[in-house]
Amino acid sequence: MQVRKLSIAVLASGRGSDFQSILDGIESGKVSGRVILLLTDNPQAMAIERARKHNIPVAVIEPKNFPTREDFDAAIWRKLDGVKPDLVVLAGYMRIVKNKEFLDAYRGKMINIHPSLLPKYPGAHAQKDAFEAGEKVSGYTIHFVDSSLDGGPAIYQEKVDISDCKTADEAAAKILKREHVGLPMVIQMFAEGKFKSR
Repeated sequence: MQVRKLSIAVLASGRGSDFQSILDGIESGKVSGRVILLLTDNPQAMAIERARKHNIPVAVIEPKNFPTREDFDAAIWRKLDGVKPDLVVLAGYMRIVKNKEFLDAYRGKMINIHPSLLPKYPGAHAQKDAFEAGEKVSGYTIHFVDSSLDGGPAIYQEKVDISDCKTADEAAAKILKREHVGLPMVIQMFAEGKFKSR
């Protein structure tokens, strides 16, 4: 089996724990790749500190600095094109990519991790929505990115039993723990050629 070393760009908006799981996977040898860029829309994101600890370049691109959403997406696209990643991973990135040309350019090469069993509970409060709906089982989905809200083609899903969780935060933490296993595994599947990025 031919395994290539992926160059990976990560988009994150917050604490970056899924980002950290990728870094840990690379350091442990479970992921054949290297992170070449962290791109964030939030100058306060904890993910920035994680990147700096690993000497990974950081780009902060804030929406407020652009007149339209399309212009903001185009700036991200230009930054990615400057480093030419094999794979772009949205790991806790809290914005929908709307620029169609950007999406077309990275079709099959841009993935997102979402904390629900899509198509159930898209959006920013998925774990809370699942918990409040009384779900006994939730989980996460890794999917290709398109212009929809968490609606791109699914790559991988894992069910997580949340029936013993007393709060939405407890459910979220339980799902997140499994995300940290699944995301590096799926990235390695890309490195092994099991998903064809063009």
